[in-house]
Amino acid sequence: MVARVSTVAFQGIEGVPVDVQVMVAPGKIGMQIVGLPDKAVAESRERVQAALHASGLALPPKRVTVNLAPADLPKEGSHFDLPIALGLMAALGAIPAEALSGFVVIGELNLDGTIAAVAGALPAAIGANAMGKGLICPAESGAEAAWAGSEIDILAPRSLIALANHFRGTQVLSRPEPAIRAPAANLPDLADIKGQESAKRALEVAAAGGHNLLMVGPPGSGKSMLAARLPSILPPLSAAELLDVSMVHSVAGQLSGGKLSDRRPFRTPHHSATMAALVGGGLRARPGEASLAHHGVLFLDEFPEFSPQVLDALRQPLETGECIIARANHRVAYPADFQLVAAMNPCRCGMAGEPGHTCARGPRCLTDYQGRISGPLMDRIDIRIDVPAVSATDLIKPMAAERSEDVARRVFAARERQRERFAEAGTPGVSTNARCSTAMIEKLAELDAGGTQLLRDAAEKFRFSARAYHRVLKVARTLADLDGSAVLGRIHLAEAISYRIPSERLSAAA
Repeated sequence: MVARVSTVAFQGIEGVPVDVQVMVAPGKIGMQIVGLPDKAVAESRERVQAALHASGLALPPKRVTVNLAPADLPKEGSHFDLPIALGLMAALGAIPAEALSGFVVIGELNLDGTIAAVAGALPAAIGANAMGKGLICPAESGAEAAWAGSEIDILAPRSLIALANHFRGTQVLSRPEPAIRAPAANLPDLADIKGQESAKRALEVAAAGGHNLLMVGPPGSGKSMLAARLPSILPPLSAAELLDVSMVHSVAGQLSGGKLSDRRPFRTPHHSATMAALVGGGLRARPGEASLAHHGVLFLDEFPEFSPQVLDALRQPLETGECIIARANHRVAYPADFQLVAAMNPCRCGMAGEPGHTCARGPRCLTDYQGRISGPLMDRIDIRIDVPAVSATDLIKPMAAERSEDVARRVFAARERQRERFAEAGTPGVSTNARCSTAMIEKLAELDAGGTQLLRDAAEKFRFSARAYHRVLKVARTLADLDGSAVLGRIHLAEAISYRIPSERLSAAA
């Protein structure tokens, strides 16, 4: 007799159906697992045998063969433990085989027969729903899986015995309820920052339109403080964005307790991060920081200290919104629609352009340091601002600063205008001006004769690329949205251009 149990193998955030076939037949005593299992799957043989013994079920003195079909698809992870165990129990008659036909099963077994949480419960539940089946998953993953939909049947047992009792009718497992993480309290507030009003304005514009931002300034000027307060002015995730973000975090095993959060991701990798850590990869092609920042912010402090090859690997995700990891035997795509925020010192010593300071190496100190960032990557940054050192006057007698909640209301209103505009244009998948196509932004940002001449003069003087030209229009459109204006004025265009050109302070230092 061959017992069959459905499970999934993860390719990116997609759950690919896998058929677990278990046969108990006469022959040499032992248990063999075939079907391209990795080390974690091969070791499930020991975990399954111990868990069944702890549950009071002894294996017969026969040959047990487990086939994971399709046989040419690599199987990775510990979530194959539970489907193998249930297939073996069905083959031995401990549970009815037909009861398992309507479920996709994932879960890792402990030696005492309890079921441990695994990564990927949400994508597995969505994949099971697409196949018209329910899901059996660990109890700790049930709250996460319940977000796949109210119509899907979900069983979240704590042990093999509880699941067997449910199928025998002696115990009833209730459906888990979707759980959401409580909003973070006491987020850093913009009111904590003294001075830097122009930098706060640029931060608001970047948040409103989802634009990439680069802050350049000496040590201690407040660049990292500004970036840390960006989450406090960003709007919460929409329902669709919440599921997209949670799918990536679920596959990466970073959903604490199976609870989802509507707070936008804010990832801050160290500058020693490798290319695989930033864009994804490794032995099992896991998502990197760029994908974990999907629909959120990727903050790169000490920007030039990152490896130039690692930084240039972000060029494609910034354009396409996804990270594609290609290997000899497989290809995986992870979503990576993130907002890049970077901070850097102007030079190696950090003080280029500061009054009264002269670099020991002269202009070369600045040019060599900033030269670590390639031109094509810099071209993809919409807003570049100078963050000068805070004056003593700002520190001793600071002006009343605006709170994050007030800025967040303006940002939310601007994003709502963008969302409604793109929905009316028939592109509901686009939610911010930064992700608008070039053809559409030319329609949405129609200029009068004066605006056209201003942009033409700026493009010729500063030698804007075609990408820079359209990104200036996108920033100008965001500035108009913040003002609640349907018409893009000359003042919006002038401010957008000012964010694109090099700062005078750094130009003078060079």
